[in-house]
Amino acid sequence: MSQLKQKALSGVLWTGLQQFSTQGISFIVSIILARLLLPEEFGLIAMIGIFMGIGAMLMQAGLGSSLIRTDNPTQEDYSTVFFFNLAGSVFMYLLIFLAAPYIAAFYQQEILIEIIRWYGIIFIINAFALVQTTRLTKLLDFKTQLQVSIPATIFSGIVGVSLAYLGYGVWSLVVMAIAQAFASALQLWIVAKWQPTWVFNKQKFQYHFKFGYKLTLSGLLDTLFNNAYVLLIGKFFAPAQVGFYNRADTLKQLPVGNIGAILGKVTFPLFAAIKNDDIRLKNVYKKMMQVVVFLVAIVLLLMAALAEPLFRFLFTEKWLPAVPYFQILCWNGILYPIHSYNLNILKVKGRSDLFLKLEILKKVMIAIVIAISFQYGIYGLLYGSVVTSVLAFFINTHYTGKFLNYTAWEQAKDIVPTIVLATFSSALVVVLDLFLQQIRLLDVFRLIIGGLFGVLLYVFLAFLFKMTAFTELKNLIKKP
Repeated sequence: MSQLKQKALSGVLWTGLQQFSTQGISFIVSIILARLLLPEEFGLIAMIGIFMGIGAMLMQAGLGSSLIRTDNPTQEDYSTVFFFNLAGSVFMYLLIFLAAPYIAAFYQQEILIEIIRWYGIIFIINAFALVQTTRLTKLLDFKTQLQVSIPATIFSGIVGVSLAYLGYGVWSLVVMAIAQAFASALQLWIVAKWQPTWVFNKQKFQYHFKFGYKLTLSGLLDTLFNNAYVLLIGKFFAPAQVGFYNRADTLKQLPVGNIGAILGKVTFPLFAAIKNDDIRLKNVYKKMMQVVVFLVAIVLLLMAALAEPLFRFLFTEKWLPAVPYFQILCWNGILYPIHSYNLNILKVKGRSDLFLKLEILKKVMIAIVIAISFQYGIYGLLYGSVVTSVLAFFINTHYTGKFLNYTAWEQAKDIVPTIVLATFSSALVVVLDLFLQQIRLLDVFRLIIGGLFGVLLYVFLAFLFKMTAFTELKNLIKKP
């Protein structure tokens, strides 16, 4: 096995441990907080997500991605990016500090002024750790990132739950986020074995900025439109509705974010390492895509099938209004990892211009869909998000198809059978759960019986029909 392949598999292992451990801890913390806090308190934090996301994108300017794709970056490269990020973080904090009253006025929530001004401190804290994290990712050193993320997540979780229990409400969420950023940054300075030197190379900055600014513009568009639903719901509906939507979207992102990030975090540096071998790049991309969809599709659709007992068991009755939101959003999430993988191909090829072009095209499409679907309320927006996910798949695959000779229709043919199989299995779970509901079985037993039945049926059918994705997953598991 080649050294690169060994590093990639090791990266998958350590990234997987990092994702499932930190997200598992965060999920447990979120369950406790959901029982202690009100939906509207989560809604207030969700309302400022778009502004925090925009600030983070402007601060980074896509320079981290440029460092990862650069062959043999030097200390000057890293230090130059570090000082730019640090200066950018201070600028963004001052900007959002001044903008806080206007954001609060937009939502008609005065409490957001202080929330934004405290939450924004995370910009500066994160700036001290961005290059360290980027460098570790470049080296495929995910073990160190795991050793940092777990203590930070546990520490911040204890802080957040303690404050919520003591009655601090929404401020428990604010302080928890600051605590996690601080704990991560502090540890990275200790264990990452890199510190900046007092140098800022103008030529190095121009090189990275030339590649990165287009990714930044793309990221800004992505952040804006990904948060458009929260923005509209927050403006025209009560904070509790934002909380329900945010809870549904967060739970949907749990499998999507974990499974996608495990491979996604590894694939970008892996793709970058083989960017000049299109045949190999296509094969790696195809296998990754099939395995991810095989895992994500069944998890999301089973969760949708069992959403009602799932929400009541985890979050209590007060969160049940989020159930129909969640069931629709699960369909939105199936193709999410494929979007990022297609765009990663453009990034490793150095075509950030095409990346930006696609993002602009998608945002025009999303704006049209939102304008139409908003007329039908929250549910119209949610169903519209499913439509945009499907349309975005064909847009994202346009240039990937040309670079790798792997068209959208070929990609669709490789994943549609898996989605159909997951849909069929989940539909039978719905029928089974209706029977379990009739005999008044406890929610926990409905979840266990329905989940096990769905997974076993799915695996059996995949084996019976000799699904390619199932074969690839078995091969991946068997490899030492």
